[in-house]
Amino acid sequence: MDFLQNFKKILDITIKEKASDLIICVGHPPTIRIVGQLVPILSEKIITPEISKGFAFHLMGETRQVKFLETKEMDFSYDFDGKARFRVNIFFQKDTISLALRLISPKIRTIEELALPAVLHEFTKKSQGLLLVTGASGQGKSTTLSALLDEINHTKSVHIITIEDPIEFIYQGDRAIIEQREVLTDTHSFANALKSTFRQNPDVIMVGEMRDLETISTAITAAETGHLVFATLHTNSASQAINRMVDVFPAEQQNQIRFQLASSLLGVISQRLVPRISGGFIPVCEVMICNNAISNLIRENKNHEIPSVIETSSKEGMISLNRALGDLVRQKEISLKNAIDYSPNPVELKNLFL
Repeated sequence: MDFLQNFKKILDITIKEKASDLIICVGHPPTIRIVGQLVPILSEKIITPEISKGFAFHLMGETRQVKFLETKEMDFSYDFDGKARFRVNIFFQKDTISLALRLISPKIRTIEELALPAVLHEFTKKSQGLLLVTGASGQGKSTTLSALLDEINHTKSVHIITIEDPIEFIYQGDRAIIEQREVLTDTHSFANALKSTFRQNPDVIMVGEMRDLETISTAITAAETGHLVFATLHTNSASQAINRMVDVFPAEQQNQIRFQLASSLLGVISQRLVPRISGGFIPVCEVMICNNAISNLIRENKNHEIPSVIETSSKEGMISLNRALGDLVRQKEISLKNAIDYSPNPVELKNLFL
């Protein structure tokens, strides 16, 4: 079991160096990511196919191994001897096994600690409706959701059920009862688990990812029937998120879904992580709040006009991505170059500084 001791040593180094990620790839030494930069652990051996397979199969256990060999990839969380938790993805490449491990912070940070907009507190005060947190993979959606859920945990006596793939942050119940379900371990799918929640008496439901029509449809129904639902989507803006949700339905159902969304949607937080001048990353958010104007645009299928409403509704707490980027440039948190690189409308952003 020498390889196992070696693997634990590599995980210890990852934790000690405060790395965000560990990559195990055949032909390379174990490599960690520190403040966005890849750093090889040169004190360790080059990874061979046997070593990577040994690491992977140790982490997965027998049940996941069978599923992995069938699907060729596997997502799950891993508790490393009580020292830290990792989100693990194992996959094949060139007929060898690779591993990508994301170190999960043991502490659930607050909205303020994450430098998220203060208006996000308002969503935690709601008793029902649907809130979407959107962005590409690795842009901090899960971290933002954890801050919102934990705020509810400390302020409301409610029953919270999360459906995750995999479970990342571990909540310690305070005023709330929190139950966390992991896909494959505790349930077969997001859709199955979400349908079951109606019989589990929750007040708040968190859906780690809405991947299909059944999950999206059930989430909307849950929001309409008195539940507060938080969910994520892989889109880059509020208008894209609404288009994505409507487009998964057959054409003859889309009008009905627009009306349901218009009445149940609380808002959309679309975020990305931008490099900080001082090092590390800072979340930059577009925040859409579903007021009467937004609801009417959704009903009328005029989602392309949503960015204009966001831009002119700052007094209601809405934030356009360009305004958020511009504010961070003025605060000297991020560079103008990075702001332009991450902007959906660079010309408009440049005009803010003329």
